[in-house]
Amino acid sequence: MSDTALSLLQRIYGYPAFRGEQAAVVAHVAAGDDALGLMPTGGGKSLCFQTPAVCQKKLAIVVSPLISLMKDQVDALQACGVPAAAINSTLTAGQRRDVAEQIRRGELKLVYVAPERLL
Repeated sequence: MSDTALSLLQRIYGYPAFRGEQAAVVAHVAAGDDALGLMPTGGGKSLCFQTPAVCQKKLAIVVSPLISLMKDQVDALQACGVPAAAINSTLTAGQRRDVAEQIRRGELKLVYVAPERLL
């Protein structure tokens, strides 16, 4: 996993190496284990769940109450070529159906969901 994660980190995100405890958290999450990673703002928390999500064949769902953060994350992932979307109150019913259809077709790696839209 670590070689795959490191090569993805370099290829997709453009970083030469993980920082601090990121590699350990990524390996732990990729192994299917739960993790609680406490890092400062700008410490690379998103890479700790995005990298294993991209490595795996299944969909990763990220629950976030912050719509602006969702948008920033989805935009950045899409710019790197990672298929991602968000489901929140800014989407029309048609846009939500489009995302749901992408999920059903297995086209997305990450979906950011507002807590009230999770169910």
